[in-house]
Amino acid sequence: MANDNNRVLNLEKGVNFRELGGYQTIDGKTIKYHKVIRSAGLGDLTQNDLNFLNNYGLKTDIDFRSQEEINQKPDRIPDGTEYVSAPVFQEDETEASKVQSDSFIPEIGGDPTNGFNHMKDVYRDIITGDQAKSAYRVFFDKLLSNDQDDDVLLFHCSAGKDRTGMGAIYLLTTLGVPMDVIKKDYLLTNQVNKGFVDNLILDLQNKGYKDENVLSSVRDLMTVHTDYLASAEKSIAETSGNLDNYIKDELKVTPAQISDLKKIYLK
Repeated sequence: MANDNNRVLNLEKGVNFRELGGYQTIDGKTIKYHKVIRSAGLGDLTQNDLNFLNNYGLKTDIDFRSQEEINQKPDRIPDGTEYVSAPVFQEDETEASKVQSDSFIPEIGGDPTNGFNHMKDVYRDIITGDQAKSAYRVFFDKLLSNDQDDDVLLFHCSAGKDRTGMGAIYLLTTLGVPMDVIKKDYLLTNQVNKGFVDNLILDLQNKGYKDENVLSSVRDLMTVHTDYLASAEKSIAETSGNLDNYIKDELKVTPAQISDLKKIYLK
């Protein structure tokens, strides 16, 4: 089940739902399946989707979205699932929820063609913002308490790619997954979301948006890019020297907690 196609959970109305199980660590261990999954928003899930997640073992839902995003589209989760709000930003800096809304007008910080540079700023803010650090600390606390066999923890934002992407990078790093594999998981969003993003662009064209720069900018907002990650890596280097130090010093994840995470998530 370790290939990319099997990693994607096919829900009727769920976008970018992916298992983190099956990835190998540097020391030859494997992340367990049915322990941790990542996704985009849960607001449109059908009853069949909720039944699927219930049967899958979903017990904890960590929502990285802002309160405004939550109010616009609350999560739908199975009964008995713990809901945890851990907003990375005060408002949706990624613009993903706005792009997906019916009333979307391409305006990114006043410049409708600035999606690419805007996203690089977003990644810097994820690394340097105190609220972001607090949110990811909550994430690690919940990961540490998810210690029952086959209990699944899900973490998500609006598009499941930026705030969620960095969460996955932090977790996979602590578990000892090689960085080239971590980056591949990060970029997998573009493959998984391709149809969704293509339809979004088509929808905008049908509404009369013809400016290629604007459409390209929307695509930049709805995809991931190695340059976005490089922006995060630059901020991490400036803050802490490297990612391991950042997780230890800024997210306050101790060596003992990393050892516990490995016990919970690896086999």
